[in-house]
Amino acid sequence: MKKIMLVFGTRPEAIKMCPLVNELKIRKGIKTVVCVTGQHREMLDQVLTTFNVIPDYDLSIMKYNQTLFDITTGIMEKIKLILEKEEPDVVLVHGDTSTTFVTALACFYLHIPVGHVEAGLRTYNIDSPYPEEFNRQAVSIVSRYNFVPTQLAAENLIKEGKNPSSIYITGNTVIDAMRYTVTEEYTHPELDWVGDDKLILITAHRRENLGEPIHHMFRAIRRVLDEHSDCKAVYPIHMNPIVRKAANEEFYGCDRIHIIDPIEVFDCHNFEARCFLCLTDSGGIQEEVPSYGKPVLVMRDTTERPEGVDAGTLKLVGINEDVIYENFKELLEDKASYNKMARACNPYGDGQACKRIADILECGIYEPWVAKL
Repeated sequence: MKKIMLVFGTRPEAIKMCPLVNELKIRKGIKTVVCVTGQHREMLDQVLTTFNVIPDYDLSIMKYNQTLFDITTGIMEKIKLILEKEEPDVVLVHGDTSTTFVTALACFYLHIPVGHVEAGLRTYNIDSPYPEEFNRQAVSIVSRYNFVPTQLAAENLIKEGKNPSSIYITGNTVIDAMRYTVTEEYTHPELDWVGDDKLILITAHRRENLGEPIHHMFRAIRRVLDEHSDCKAVYPIHMNPIVRKAANEEFYGCDRIHIIDPIEVFDCHNFEARCFLCLTDSGGIQEEVPSYGKPVLVMRDTTERPEGVDAGTLKLVGINEDVIYENFKELLEDKASYNKMARACNPYGDGQACKRIADILECGIYEPWVAKL
């Protein structure tokens, strides 16, 4: 029997790894061990509860105003003993967080094979996103298994000289998660507040956007909301105090936006399904919202998810206030522009990624999934 350990620590990782945990647990040929680092705390716990995943280990590294140094040393100091005790056959990490990088490094030191879920995403700009672009490139160097969401991600790894036999196109596990969270009967007080108006969903927290860029983003959004009485925005805000301070300053007195605490994955997916459009600098939401045929304006200069841009459901608008304002306004006022983006075309998966990954790990069975744009 193979022992598979999954290590993750943030809310976005948990959303994409918990469905895989549950798929692996039903496999007779696999013993599953779950370790969370607690890089995020409250937001991580919400997702674990939603998917009924109980970790075997919790490093609980999060502390107030933590830095990248705190996260890195906190994980490295604690995970060594767990890896040595469990001696897993494979350790699965996800994406591009500090948890992912440090765990992969620890596994490399201990000669434990690494499986990288959501491998191959690239901007090739080491500072954007920061530090995520470094993290995912570094993890790819040591990964034995590269579970990539799309053909383009596979091509990125092949161009970098990775062994093609280590690359498996599976689709993205976040689509698997969404199959179990969105319901027609869903209700929420914030949706009641929006009523018949257009729901604008906002997420913004990227480290490289902190400071003036995030103020530019918020000012652009406020200008549009002040001009359009048929829109209401909901912003589930990140726990980062810098983000919260900027939002409070720029949206003060605006009665067309509700800034709320982070919401559970169940709520998040149902808000996405019901929004008119989304403005974001996040990563996972770029994969999720296209499933519902809703436009996404990406407030970044680069994206590691260009498949969505090619499909027409994502649009890069950068961090310039006027550019964000014009593109946001256009989608509200120009029906043709909106309809052009509002196509339910998702290049990121069919809801079977977890099954494919489990088949590969348990039996070596591989049937690739290929997106049709």
